[in-house]
Amino acid sequence: MKIGISLGMVRPSLWVELTREADRCGYESVWIPEHLVLPVHATGSPHRGADHPPIPPDIPVFDVFGYLCYLAGQTEQIHFGTQVYNIGLRHPFVVARAAATLDVVSGGRTEFGIGASWLRQEWEAVGLDFDTRGRRVDEAIGVCRRLWTEEVVEHHGEFFDFGPVMFEPKPVQGPLPLHIGGDGPAALRRAATVGDGWIPMNHALEQIPERVAQLARLRQDAGRPGTVEITLGAGATDADGLRRQADMGVGRALVKPWSSSKEAIDGIRRFADEVLPQVRDHPVGTG
Repeated sequence: MKIGISLGMVRPSLWVELTREADRCGYESVWIPEHLVLPVHATGSPHRGADHPPIPPDIPVFDVFGYLCYLAGQTEQIHFGTQVYNIGLRHPFVVARAAATLDVVSGGRTEFGIGASWLRQEWEAVGLDFDTRGRRVDEAIGVCRRLWTEEVVEHHGEFFDFGPVMFEPKPVQGPLPLHIGGDGPAALRRAATVGDGWIPMNHALEQIPERVAQLARLRQDAGRPGTVEITLGAGATDADGLRRQADMGVGRALVKPWSSSKEAIDGIRRFADEVLPQVRDHPVGTG
């Protein structure tokens, strides 16, 4: 089982120190949340049952790839994830270039979490149609994967249209591992057909085995071998709870072994000493 940390759960002034210490202690990854812009009068929520945004519009938001490239230069082994990147808000050239740069400078330590977004007003602020975002995201993913793997790329689609281009350097990992965020049928389809991982937001642990089986069927139907890695956030921080998650199909748990930011460094050290050795080698079940 992989154990990571969501940096969005601690104040940004600690991100560098926390990431360095997580790298030293043997955590697998750190993840940064992402938005392009936060409208003042935003509505809605990605969390089922909530009717207002989970974050205020004045919360500090950083360019994830710029920040993660900086963290890559401070570390040796830890991986870097986006939780999740709103891929449809940018042109695929911009997305592919930023993600490839992180993968190159980190030596292949990128975990690219992407989503179709939930914040209608963010799309409207950029001047894009929120209601067609699913098709736009699918097309953007396809273009990025081609840029990362093919020598010459030409594309004429619904949202993007360009003649032959070349794209170098390629990511170290080839097509980057895509972790698809979201809970609906479209997110599950993407996770199975083009993704390597799935990041649910509104699923209880007891629902995971059913989704593991569903993803396996979808992946088999798409002719793709292997499994989909499930990343679950802010759950258990004890060894028994984490092993139970792994038994039910969770491949990566993002833990928060602290109650306030000032306790975060000591918390991850204590967790690394007491819990990490008990769960890091625990096998992941198939649901």
